[in-house]
Amino acid sequence: MKSNHIAKGGIFAALSLILLYLSSVIPTNRLSILCIASCIIPLSILLTGVKNTAIVYGAVSILSLFIIPSKLIGLSYILIFGSYGFVKYYVEKLRNIPIEIVLKLLYFNITSGLIVFIYKMLFLKIPNININIYLLLIIVEFVFVIYDYALTAFIAYANKNLLKKFK
Repeated sequence: MKSNHIAKGGIFAALSLILLYLSSVIPTNRLSILCIASCIIPLSILLTGVKNTAIVYGAVSILSLFIIPSKLIGLSYILIFGSYGFVKYYVEKLRNIPIEIVLKLLYFNITSGLIVFIYKMLFLKIPNININIYLLLIIVEFVFVIYDYALTAFIAYANKNLLKKFK
């Protein structure tokens, strides 16, 4: 059984790296491809367990820093899109929707702030955006809630249809 999980983990890692690479070289739909890449972590948790998925996430995170041309894509995966599957898994165990929403938004805001901070440190300049920062924050958080809902729908679909075939 362990060798089965290791093989699936390798496939998940390879798929994640392919999607991250595509996200960095294709000029459009970068965010969409990152969202698709983030679906692999919850799928791996469902199929192989949290421990094996942590190894997959660690391997993809380290390799993304070396292989992916855009370091911002790799950093976004490490801080938000890859790790969010774990956050979602543990937060949703609370079974208290208002607390879940608050914790998820808190996670998103902290990791987004970290990305902006690291980007500022590395590049010293953030492009000017001609929009109120609070309005931008509300829009981005709304998009994150939609992303969370879509990820929940994917997990439900995978649980119902895909897991029977791959277990």
